Amino acid sequence: MRFNQLSISIFTTLFLLIILPAELTSQSTNQKGPYLATGIRIGDVSQTEAVIWTRLTLNKNRVNDAPQPIALYTDPDTGKKHIRKTRRDKNGMIYFPYGYDINTIEGAVPGSKGEVRLQYRKIDSSEWQITPWEAVDSKANFSRKFILNNLESGSTYSLLVEARSEKGRAISAQIKGKFKTPPDAQTSKKIVFAASTCQGYPDQDHPDGYKIYPFLESLDLDFFVHAGDIVYYDNTAKNKEMAHHNWNRMFSLPTNKSFHSQVTSYFEKDDHDAWFNDSYRGIETSFMGEFTFDQGLEVFLQEMPIKNKTYRTFRWGKDLQIWLVEGRDYRSPNTMADGPEKTIWGKEQIQWFKRTVKASNATFKLLISPTPIIGPDRYQKKDNHSNKGFYYEGEQIRKFIASQSNMYVICGDRHWQYVSKHPKYGIVEFSIGPNSNEHAGGWKQEDVRPEHLYLNVTGGTMTVTIDPDEGGSISVKHYSVDGLQLNEFKSKAK
Repeated sequence: MRFNQLSISIFTTLFLLIILPAELTSQSTNQKGPYLATGIRIGDVSQTEAVIWTRLTLNKNRVNDAPQPIALYTDPDTGKKHIRKTRRDKNGMIYFPYGYDINTIEGAVPGSKGEVRLQYRKIDSSEWQITPWEAVDSKANFSRKFILNNLESGSTYSLLVEARSEKGRAISAQIKGKFKTPPDAQTSKKIVFAASTCQGYPDQDHPDGYKIYPFLESLDLDFFVHAGDIVYYDNTAKNKEMAHHNWNRMFSLPTNKSFHSQVTSYFEKDDHDAWFNDSYRGIETSFMGEFTFDQGLEVFLQEMPIKNKTYRTFRWGKDLQIWLVEGRDYRSPNTMADGPEKTIWGKEQIQWFKRTVKASNATFKLLISPTPIIGPDRYQKKDNHSNKGFYYEGEQIRKFIASQSNMYVICGDRHWQYVSKHPKYGIVEFSIGPNSNEHAGGWKQEDVRPEHLYLNVTGGTMTVTIDPDEGGSISVKHYSVDGLQLNEFKSKAK
């Protein structure tokens, strides 16, 4: 539900007359489950391992056609509550319409106790591997992660997730899925993957979520990368429970739920799914209410199919290796003076990055960053390596990447698509752009800089194809939200 400014003011006036505290008892129960309404997430897949995330839910389906909550802030001088004005607002709190609570608002998917197990097999095998039944963790939003071991490289696996109650033996819900494991480092094979970023819940463009996901699902990808801003906490996550609600409502959307059951995925965290815009540890603010930065990091790991560290690298055959980096956990304050001590990645991650890149003999090396390394970005921004705020560390990273053959950068965070080439180092960076047109903006279409090889202020998605034929090539295609190809960058291996 979206409002213009006048309707927001009217709505707020009426809303304040009927709001109840967040402690309202749920009005919705269903004793037949548990169910799997938030689906599954298949992540951090290597040649031999995969992390499968799932969650038990009280109801079979998400709540639709219900009102949404609203965040209100308190003026410290007058004590009066008001809707959001700026990110400097004080004492953020979430309120629900009369008769509703966190379990009955729009997009709600309340969790449930119970047990889950997995069955999985290679698609050309008749023998299923079966995990033991495991109880979900109520402290982790009623979720459970399974780490599958001893997988075979270069294979496609069928997956069956099953649910049951704590005391029952009958299966109460099932979800079928599939995923692919990477080929080993000696196997040269064509690889096609896709990337997305900046997924605003109010900016859906499909009756069931987002247009890009049915399109991407039709491509039978090898894998998918979400480069951050998977959910946006800023407006509604004023406590930890509402942070989990943001994940529940996003991944219970039918387009999202279907896609993520069918593809190997790798997820990165950025500011909006760590805490709020441009955030870092140490900010003193009550804008996010009871929700803290450290809670944001905790919730991310609880919600994501990630084994441990959020920076990691994966090899996809002889010709491709990707690096996924962490830009929030270790960063210095954005307001700190730039210099050798100011960092986004932290010393340990930078050392890991350089060491593993040097050790790789992959034909193509791709750094996938939640924020830009090359840009250009808006002048007023100061939280990424393409800005002056972190220029020193950005230069160290750019010089290193320039020393590598066939290394490219893919970035999230920016709400417009571009392909740019650094004027000094020659590094090419691909900005994915947001996953809906409603979320596009932040740059003027006519502002084409010398660095731009392609610029389009639009939503959509991106695919990358690594083809070993004829000595090896990389093809990066930008698409509209409807799956129309907008641009292609192609280059041979050097």
